[in-house]
Amino acid sequence: MDLSLPFPEVTLPLLIFCARLGDVSLSTLRIILVSRGMRHLAPFIGFFEVLIWLFAISQVMQRLDNWINLMAYAAGFAAGTWVGISIERRLALGLLSVQIITPEDATDLIANLRSQHFGATDFAARGISGNVRLIFTVIRRKDFDRLMEIVRASHPKAFVSVSDVRSVSEGFIPDRTMALLPGRWWRPG
Repeated sequence: MDLSLPFPEVTLPLLIFCARLGDVSLSTLRIILVSRGMRHLAPFIGFFEVLIWLFAISQVMQRLDNWINLMAYAAGFAAGTWVGISIERRLALGLLSVQIITPEDATDLIANLRSQHFGATDFAARGISGNVRLIFTVIRRKDFDRLMEIVRASHPKAFVSVSDVRSVSEGFIPDRTMALLPGRWWRPG
């Protein structure tokens, strides 16, 4: 496809950069969606990702002797990776499993977590330095910063381990409307 562009020495590299920025951002987001088990949205995003990529690669392949186009293609890839990760971080899709280990009495921490509508299952355990409390919770990724504020306020030296959760069944996770409707819970499955 030959484009008739005004000032092609500027506009074509800019179009290539923007196309790569778009398709790599979509690619990053698609991969994250697939890893989170959101398989219905990923193919839709993949369609547009490839469509944009085909445009970008066709323009570069027609003009392999133009190093500015090649640099725009590479820069678009780098920028698209950063933008894709930033978009995913803002969306905060999915669930996290959080394990909190504290050597101190965790009664206040557990009460604070539950008062803020976080499910908290706790166990007595033994660590390398003696008795500890293990607190286990599954939360929405969007709630992670709020959870960490609660943990750091009462147990700043607590060991916190976080992992992605692909799916859950049974149990309780606060509904998104939790702040508006106290006592309303979402039950997966």
